[in-house]
Amino acid sequence: MNIYDLSYDELMDWLAKLGEPKFRAQQVWNWLYTKYVTEFAEMRNLPKSLIEELEETAVIHNATIASEQHSSDGQTKKVLFQLPDGQFIETVLMRYEKRRTLCISTQAGCAMGCVFCATGQMGFFRNLTVSEIVAQVLYFAHELAQTGEHVTNIVMMGMGEPLHNYNNTLTAVDRLTDETGFNLGARKITISTVGLVPAIRRYADEQRQTPLAISLHAATDAERDKLIPINHRWPINDLIEACHYYIEKTGRRLTFEWALISGENDTIEQARALGNLLQGMLCHVNLIPLNPTAGYSGGPSSKERVDAFQAELANFGVSSTVRVRRGIDIQAGCGQLRDRVVGGQ
Repeated sequence: MNIYDLSYDELMDWLAKLGEPKFRAQQVWNWLYTKYVTEFAEMRNLPKSLIEELEETAVIHNATIASEQHSSDGQTKKVLFQLPDGQFIETVLMRYEKRRTLCISTQAGCAMGCVFCATGQMGFFRNLTVSEIVAQVLYFAHELAQTGEHVTNIVMMGMGEPLHNYNNTLTAVDRLTDETGFNLGARKITISTVGLVPAIRRYADEQRQTPLAISLHAATDAERDKLIPINHRWPINDLIEACHYYIEKTGRRLTFEWALISGENDTIEQARALGNLLQGMLCHVNLIPLNPTAGYSGGPSSKERVDAFQAELANFGVSSTVRVRRGIDIQAGCGQLRDRVVGGQ
């Protein structure tokens, strides 16, 4: 059993069955989520008998590190984890002036099949468990703590479609925002979706405080169908209706992700279509010059085309920023994560 799979109440019940008093749960919880221990033996205020019991029946980190890569500027680190069943996932730490942001995975592979995304190109293997999602964060939290740093932000934009693994993803969010444990503010965690309409509506109904980002990438069905297969099931009109529903329910601003592909979706015509689509909506557009992947021949837009696209959006009153690209030299950028062992280098 992976102990990260247990909520606080489940941990308390489990320890009670072992004959332990209730306060033991708080002690174990603190070691896990505020001290980031990697071994039960590090839980120094527990009796030896309980430590031995924990070591026999549970694990903390059960993934192993297959490889690590560091970007040439020293600001980005990518870790390839091997899971107990042989699957692999990648997780990225990005250092900014005041932020330490993690890009974490929620699935091994991805079923969405977006043509320009390395994860989509490799196909879908399985959902990650709650513990496998949480462990990515606590691994880096432990590492950062060695130099007096801490995780400030999390983006669920790594491998997989977070809302396709809805229950485990949101349970992991609850675990990471628990005030008695890791205690990261909900608004510091962004969840990205390619547009699973029923899940977006459910997310809105639950009044989640974690920000939502929509991977749009095209403003017409003809263009989006070519890039994002799920658009055939939930076309743009359905998706935008769900976005309006989310904003009405939560009062929160949406972010739209747009990977700018040279000559494909970076035209003034697409900018106008996007401006018409989003005009008046409480939203922001995150423009990302395409990061290269082996399975897609498209290239990133030039600065001139990016600037023209952004200027056209401004004509419609739609705000946008161009994302600072990080870790491209180690394939750690948006859309570049994949299994580097089975999937190849």
